[in-house]
This record gives sequence, C-alpha cells and structure tokens, in this order.
Amino acid sequence: MFTTVFNEQKKLTATWLNGLSVALWAVGGLAPLASSIYNANGPSALIAIGAAICIMVATALHLYARRTLRGLKP
Repeated sequence: MFTTVFNEQKKLTATWLNGLSVALWAVGGLAPLASSIYNANGPSALIAIGAAICIMVATALHLYARRTLRGLKP
C-alpha cells in the first residue's frame, strides 16, 4: 500500500476516534452535570458517577486516537 494512502487512513481513524471522544464527553459528561446544577433537586451521586465514567472513557478514546497517529510512516 502506498505510504500516503496508509497515512491518510490512519489520520481518518484518529479523527473519527477523537470525534467520538468529544461527543461522549459533551453528551455523557458535560450535559448531565450542567443539567443537575440547574435542576431543582440538585446534583445526584448517580449522575456524577455516570458523568465521571463518560469523561474517563472519552479521555481514553482521545489518547487511543493519539496513539494511532504514532503509526504514521514518514
């Protein structure tokens, strides 16, 4: 396979993973926390735990996307 094609496929995979990471962070981490702050009942432990898990998974996806880019060929 040509080096350029290989590198572009790696970059596309990394971009997709990073996009998934951003979406998970925003929808699973940030939105529930913001919602619980403005909720009349206040924040709950279940929402905080779920948001923390989503943020950790989003961070792991982002780091995996960065790791994918290490495989680029010169």
